[in-house]
Amino acid sequence: MTDDTARETPSAGPDGVVPEAVAPDTKDWTWVIERPCPECGFEPDGLDPLAVGDAVRATLPRWRAALMRPDARRRPAPQVWSTLEYGAHVRDVFRVFDARLSLMLSNDGAEFANWDQDAAALEGGYARLDPSTVAGELVDAGVIVSARFDTVGAAQLGRTGVRSNGSRFTVRTFGRYFVHDVVHHLHDVGA
Repeated sequence: MTDDTARETPSAGPDGVVPEAVAPDTKDWTWVIERPCPECGFEPDGLDPLAVGDAVRATLPRWRAALMRPDARRRPAPQVWSTLEYGAHVRDVFRVFDARLSLMLSNDGAEFANWDQDAAALEGGYARLDPSTVAGELVDAGVIVSARFDTVGAAQLGRTGVRSNGSRFTVRTFGRYFVHDVVHHLHDVGA
C-alpha cells in the first residue's frame, strides 16, 4: 500500500517503553478485489457493491469492543502492531478512503496522493494513543465513510481512481479493497 520507505524511530508509550518499528507491509494486496483472502476469509464476490456502507457499519461494534479490551496496547510480538495500533490505522484508513471515494465520485479518473501507512503510524504515534479515544474516532470516521458509500449509485460503480503506485480501481473494486482491509485487520486483532 505504500511507496515511501523512510522510517522514523517511534517514541516511548505511556509505560515508558519505546515500541520497535514494525516492518513496512510491502505486499500488493490488490488481488483481494478478484479472489478470496485465505487469511481472513473475505470473499470479494460476496460483497454487494451498493452495500459497502452497511458492511463497514457492521464492523464498528467489533472494533469498539476490541479497542476496549484491557490488552489493547500490548503487541503480540515486537514486530506486530497492537490492537490499538491497528485501530488507529483503520481510523485513518476510513478517513483516507472517504477522501478518495469523494474524489472518484466527483472526478472520473481521479488520482490519489500517496499515503504511507507506516509513516502515518509513526507520525501519529499510534502506540501512544488512548484506546477509548481511538475507538470513538474510529467509529465516527467509519460512520462518515459508510455514509459516503451509501451515496453511490449503480451508475457510478464504473468510475475510476488511480493510486500513486499505478494501481487502478473502479468504485466497485475500490469498495471491495476497502472492506477487505477493515475485515482483515479485525482478523489480525482476533475480533
